[in-house]
Amino acid sequence: MFLTLRRLPSEQYFLLGFHFVLVFGKDCGPAEYKTNDGQCCPMCNKGLVVRRDCTLESSTSCMPCIRGTFMNEANGLTKCFPCSPCDPGQGLFTQTECKPTSNTVCDVLDGYYCRSYSSNSECSLAVEHTHCSPGQSTKSPGTKTTDTVCEECQHGFYSQHGVNCTAWTDCAAMGRVKTEDGHSRQDVICNKVPPRIHTTLIAPILLLLGLTVAALFGFYLARAILTCVIPHRFLCKKRDINKSPVTNSLVETAENVPGNVVTD
Repeated sequence: MFLTLRRLPSEQYFLLGFHFVLVFGKDCGPAEYKTNDGQCCPMCNKGLVVRRDCTLESSTSCMPCIRGTFMNEANGLTKCFPCSPCDPGQGLFTQTECKPTSNTVCDVLDGYYCRSYSSNSECSLAVEHTHCSPGQSTKSPGTKTTDTVCEECQHGFYSQHGVNCTAWTDCAAMGRVKTEDGHSRQDVICNKVPPRIHTTLIAPILLLLGLTVAALFGFYLARAILTCVIPHRFLCKKRDINKSPVTNSLVETAENVPGNVVTD
C-alpha cells in the first residue's frame, strides 16, 4: 500500500517560505523584537510588556504594567520600568504622577537648583542655593539650573544679611557726629552732637574766678589780722590773759596824767 502525498499549489509554498523567512530571518522589522531562539515577534505597545512570545499559530501576548511601573515605548521586554521617586530630601517634588505609559516627572523645589541629571535629561538631584554671607550682596539670584552668585561690598557700603549692599549713613547730613567707623558688615554709628562750649570764654572766666577768690581771701586775712584773731607782731599786740582789760586801762591812764607819781 502506497501513501500518496497531495501536491500543494505553488502559491501556498510561496506563503510558507515567506512566513519562514519572516519568523526565523536574520533581521526583524522595526515593529518586531527577536526572541531568545531567534524568532521575530510583534512588539507590545506602550504601557504593556511581553507575557508570551509569538508562535506560528499565535501573535505576541502582552500584559499591562502594574502600579509603580511604566513602559513608555513599544517593546519586547518582559518587565516594566520602575517609576522614579521625587525625594524632597534631594530638592525635588512630584510635578506629574507616574502612569503606565510615562514615568514620574520631578521638578526642583524653590530655593534649590539641579546638580545632577538622569539619562533622559531630567533632574535627579538638587541642592539648596548658596546664601551670601554678611559683607556680601546677591549679584544674581539662583534659579532651578544655576546657583546664587555673590559679590563683596565695596568700601563705604555694608550688608548685614548678605542680600544688598547699603551705603554708610552720612552722620553730618543728619546733624550727628560719627563715633564709630563702619565696615562691610556694619554701618557707621552716629550720636547726637554735644552742646558747643566756647573755649575762648573759659580762660577769662577762670581768671576772673581766681581773682575773685584771691581778693576774698586777702580781705578775710586782713580783717583777721586787724581784729587780732591772727596775732601779728607789728599790727596786733598779744594780749595778757592774766590781766583784765579794765586794770590795764586804769594803769595806763594814771601813767599818762602829769604830776602823779605812782609808787610800787
